[in-house]
Amino acid sequence: MGAPTEDIQFTERIEFAAKAENIHLAEKMIDEACARYKVHESLYGNILIALTEAVNNAIHHGNGLDPAKQVMLGYIAEGDKITFIVNDEGPGFDFEHLPDPTDPQNIEKPHGRGVFLMRALSDSVDFSDNGATVALTFSLTPVTE
Repeated sequence: MGAPTEDIQFTERIEFAAKAENIHLAEKMIDEACARYKVHESLYGNILIALTEAVNNAIHHGNGLDPAKQVMLGYIAEGDKITFIVNDEGPGFDFEHLPDPTDPQNIEKPHGRGVFLMRALSDSVDFSDNGATVALTFSLTPVTE
């Protein structure tokens, strides 16, 4: 893995080959983390969808479905926040200049919504390592209506 994640003291962390069928490993870790920190059901769906998008992007776009490359997923829980970090071995991407998936010319396209969803569903999204690493932070405080 790249340098950005080497110095982080993860609460938990896993690595797996960049194969589509390994998304279940990420889902299992997300479920376990949400159970461990008693994540309210109003937050669980946002966490699961945003992280599934991040891991899917790492597998498909970052590592190009190359099973020789690894995806790392880890998290850090601090206070009332949990931050998940996803890292791939790809070259990264220009996360500052992505097409707007809500633009009428992009509405019918089957791809291009992952980063949009991550930003919409998490409290913060921070890219590093030229886009090969993403940190998604979520509040553990239940949403009140």
